[in-house]
Amino acid sequence: MTLRVISYGGGVQSTALIVLAAQGKLEPIMGGSVTTALFANTGDDSEHPDTLQYVREIAVPWAKKHGIEIHELDTVKNGQPTTIWKEITKPESKRMLIPVYGDINMPLQRSCTVDFKIKTVGRWVKKNGAKKDDPALVAIAISTDEIQRAGRGKEEHMQKRVYPLLNLGVSRTGCMQIIHDAGLPVPPKSSCFFCPFHKTLVWSELRRDRPDLFDKAQELEDSLLAKQVARGKNPVYLTKHGRRISEVINAAGDTLFSASEPNDEHGCDSGHCFT
Repeated sequence: MTLRVISYGGGVQSTALIVLAAQGKLEPIMGGSVTTALFANTGDDSEHPDTLQYVREIAVPWAKKHGIEIHELDTVKNGQPTTIWKEITKPESKRMLIPVYGDINMPLQRSCTVDFKIKTVGRWVKKNGAKKDDPALVAIAISTDEIQRAGRGKEEHMQKRVYPLLNLGVSRTGCMQIIHDAGLPVPPKSSCFFCPFHKTLVWSELRRDRPDLFDKAQELEDSLLAKQVARGKNPVYLTKHGRRISEVINAAGDTLFSASEPNDEHGCDSGHCFT
């Protein structure tokens, strides 16, 4: 029997998928009912606390009431649960994991999405019945305004990606309406709070609204920078501006750089981030 699941990121698009599944609107696309969603948690020390609160206090009980089980998954390494923050900050770690910026105005290659989202979901579906000749159908929440993200990367072993929002012609704004009509609050945009893909305005809002998290992000950036310098490598930063975030980001309402940047196509709302 084919396993059908939603890759749930805790954001707008994937929450809309939960609602659509509860309404039975994914059945024609997925070839059957969808009663399981998988939330790959990158770590309580890594995910934005607002996302974790929304998932645990709002999405999980609502979904359960409507016949859908949201499973929160940890990434396991050497038999123990781990997080992006733990892996990056290990003194002996040489892996950046996240898409930091080096000496060019482009983020460096990352592996956080694959290691902490895609592979974590993959291990669960394999354990729960997915096979090579009967792969799990995994619903990815990519909306029509980010169609360019669909199909990126190779298909994961024992998984087949499906894009219900594209099939239904639903945009991000449409997702918000679906959530609102279901009587749910619209979730905040999901991502790790220190993600280098944040736009300048997001960093500014973080410094204004959650200075504790902004300071932790600065701590992380300083740690990565110190490691690079100690190894004789080029410095790396969490933004494209080539300086520490506390030097280039002011609190929202008084931003040093323009907030009129292109839409962020790299967030984790879809549950698979940049795929």
